[in-house]
Amino acid sequence: MIRFIAYTFLLLLIAIPFAVVGILHLVMADQPTVNRAAEFTPAHIERAKHIIKKNDPRTMKPGVLRTFALSQEEVDLTVNYLASRYARGSSRVVLQPGRVMLSASFEPPPNPFGQFLNISVVLHETDGPPVFDLLQIGRLPVPGWLADTLLEYALKLLSAREEYQIASDTIKRISVADGRFTVTYAWQADLPDRIRSILLPHEEQARLKAYQERLAGNVRSGSGAATMALADVMVPLFGLAAERSTSGDAVAENRAAIVVLAFFVNGKGLGAIVPAARDWPQLPSSKVLLDGREDFSQHFTISAAIAANAAAPLSDAIGLYKEIDDSRSGSGFSFNDVAADRSGTRFGELAVSNKESALKLQRQVAAGIRDSDILPRVADLPEFMPETEFKKRFGSIGSPAYKRMMGDIERRIASLPLYR
Repeated sequence: MIRFIAYTFLLLLIAIPFAVVGILHLVMADQPTVNRAAEFTPAHIERAKHIIKKNDPRTMKPGVLRTFALSQEEVDLTVNYLASRYARGSSRVVLQPGRVMLSASFEPPPNPFGQFLNISVVLHETDGPPVFDLLQIGRLPVPGWLADTLLEYALKLLSAREEYQIASDTIKRISVADGRFTVTYAWQADLPDRIRSILLPHEEQARLKAYQERLAGNVRSGSGAATMALADVMVPLFGLAAERSTSGDAVAENRAAIVVLAFFVNGKGLGAIVPAARDWPQLPSSKVLLDGREDFSQHFTISAAIAANAAAPLSDAIGLYKEIDDSRSGSGFSFNDVAADRSGTRFGELAVSNKESALKLQRQVAAGIRDSDILPRVADLPEFMPETEFKKRFGSIGSPAYKRMMGDIERRIASLPLYR
């Protein structure tokens, strides 16, 4: 009997590694089944703005049921963006009555079994959690009972997290019909504070406070004035980022510096996202100029903040949407504003792309920069064009003339040593 147990144990020791290797060969692949860029357009931003306006929390009464619906394109775009942003992957979503079909490909760390992990999922809605009709990982189909058990276990683990509790307390029903993903929810009075506590944990709030204090001290010391250059404001902030990064996270430090910078330049208080910031050192109203213009500094810092905290495609789309909106009812479409947007986006990308890039940018800015180091020459670019003039000269977004102008802007930005 003892010999039988020993042989069985030995067999398992030999078989398990072979089984694991076999499974890895089944689930990994050399080619992705889905390979898409995360692309945003001004139309997507306009739609998002409409949804936010319709669901403005300032107009909601606690406990009252509200709904919003997303089209298949909007769900597909959002999921693909999340896959690209947080999982080095891409995805495709198809909505059918009562069902969601998802295909996705991810790039795991380098390994000898394959470059991609491909997943296919079909879920159908029930009165409770969704149920799997299909779960396939690579070439390995997962039995339905096992997939449902794994989902149930995952939801149980998530239930202890505050994010899940917020969703559970707020979302009352999710349904899929007529090509639309509909969410029914009940607004809670304490929801904004609960969300802030997740998005900005204590450590992040403390980091923002450090930059707010440095900026406030710099302005009060006399080095700041009622009007100042953006480059002069950035130097001490990134000097602090360099100091703190010797024992901290350089990417997180840059991100915090950019957020504080953007709120200051655009005349907003951090109290909008951090209630405790109302008790921090306050900053006086000041005009911060980039190449002598306040709108350039605003475009630059907003785009940098979006790129540092979200992604470049989203930042580009928001900036372009703003210019299209201006061409219809505002100051007009301005390619030099687009250049400021793209420069800010590039700055935000370099600030957070990886540790080496973050540290390099800190050193360059802290050593001293001028406005011309962060924004190329733009005075000759067309600006203040009403929609009719823009269409006459450039046709539409994406036309050959428009692409030539955008290519020129990208070359100018790429020529700056800071962005190489």
